[in-house]
Amino acid sequence: MPALPPHLLTCPVCTRALQDVGRTLACEHGHRFDAARQGYVNLLTGKGSPFEGDTAEMVEAREAFLGSGHYAPLRESVVAAAVQGAGAPAVALDAGAGTGYYLEGLAAAVPGLFPVALDISKIALRRAARRLPGGVSIVWDVWRPLPLADSSVDVLLNVFAPRNVGEFVRVLAPGGRLVVVTPRPGHLAGLEEVGPLLSVPAQKADDVRAAFHGALVETRREDLDYTMTLPRDLARSALVMGPAAHHPGAAGTTTPDGQRAPVEVAARFTVQVLALAGRAGGVEGCGTLPADGTDG
Repeated sequence: MPALPPHLLTCPVCTRALQDVGRTLACEHGHRFDAARQGYVNLLTGKGSPFEGDTAEMVEAREAFLGSGHYAPLRESVVAAAVQGAGAPAVALDAGAGTGYYLEGLAAAVPGLFPVALDISKIALRRAARRLPGGVSIVWDVWRPLPLADSSVDVLLNVFAPRNVGEFVRVLAPGGRLVVVTPRPGHLAGLEEVGPLLSVPAQKADDVRAAFHGALVETRREDLDYTMTLPRDLARSALVMGPAAHHPGAAGTTTPDGQRAPVEVAARFTVQVLALAGRAGGVEGCGTLPADGTDG
């Protein structure tokens, strides 16, 4: 496990600072959390979390799809949004990191960056830990208070994931920024040939801006649209890797060999950047902001 930046992670039991001791995170009160053989650390205590993480099938599908490069334009846009402004970020948090695909891109672009990947899925974090050997991958429920110190994060990524508004604001450092990716109506149109899709509500980006009103201000918004030509196996992976996998019919339909032409699929995203609203330091009073929803 790489050396932690001082005063970055906090103990989920007593909130004291966690230090790395070999393959263990420990606080001064003696609470210890050992790294799993696969490299991640589970900080959840008690009964864990009631929320369902990505399954092995979803993770395998996501790895196959992301490895094909079809979301590379999105990752490039996320990285560009994260590094905008003065000074290179020192700490980046991906809340809902999954397999670490987007955080890996940012770490490659910023030498010396310390990446922190949070996700509820141990299966996904096995992949993230391999992608992010210079950081830490933590099993955590994003709806809980985050195990990070106040004002400790320079860039916070939130890609198709839940948004804990008050906690995101609390951990952002002065001058820090939040990068949010949401789908737009028509995203993944064309996959109906493979299986049922979930609908995407309109104005999700406006909902994000409204959720952070009074704490963060939107400084940038980009709509990203392109068409993907997906072989049938990747089209099924695109369907199974997301929230549609939890619904009936997500396995897709069987296609006769003579009808297995590639599928034209729309990619439609919004990438937003939000920054602290006129706060020269600290985020006192923001802990009571409501939690926002999830994109899946």
